[in-house]
Amino acid sequence: MDVASNEFFEQGTPVPCRSCQARHGVVCGALSNAQLKELNRHSMRRKIGAGSEIIAQGSESSFYSNIMRGVVKLCKMMPDGRQQIVGLQFAPDFVGRPFVRETTLSAEAATDAEICVFPRNLLDRMIGETPELQRRLDDQALNELARPRPTDAELGRRTAEEKVASLLHLIATHAEPQTAISTAFDLPLSRAEIADFLGLTIETVSRQMTRLRKWGVILIENSRHIVVPDLDELERISA
Repeated sequence: MDVASNEFFEQGTPVPCRSCQARHGVVCGALSNAQLKELNRHSMRRKIGAGSEIIAQGSESSFYSNIMRGVVKLCKMMPDGRQQIVGLQFAPDFVGRPFVRETTLSAEAATDAEICVFPRNLLDRMIGETPELQRRLDDQALNELARPRPTDAELGRRTAEEKVASLLHLIATHAEPQTAISTAFDLPLSRAEIADFLGLTIETVSRQMTRLRKWGVILIENSRHIVVPDLDELERISA
């Protein structure tokens, strides 16, 4: 019965959506087939190069997007002109803040990425029609509170080793598909960006990554490519 129902549901789903990673994500997973068809008619896929801005801080964006591939960093311009990384987003996360016209953060591709873009006014209407969509968006916003840069109090309680291990575990479990025993990924941030994100020095970040490598918790290839042989051990260190 469940298999038949699932096949019927997929038959009514727009063809481009069936193999899309965001199909069961925050937005599309809450929509009916009719709503998906409407959204699909007005959507467009865009490839974004690493370092390209998706949304500028303080702008009034006319669109939202789903991340299809890659990593997006959320940044905030500080009063002294510095740019602070405050969070990371991964496929199939939703980019944007419904009903908030002026964005308080900028969104920038940390790696080469692909996004699905759709009109803001269309999705705002669908949110009003679909309570489940509103709930999912609220849940993502709450979940993202655990992803961004820790608060000063949290930074004070955690060791440098725990901070670096925690970030690596976050990327390992979100950036690339995992196998049963290990995972591999390219770091989406430079050592300087990681230091800024975690409130550490570049030297401390490098020292902690070298320590994790010597312990066999991670393997480092070509400075940016990381292999994690045992995710459970990395999670234990990050706790």
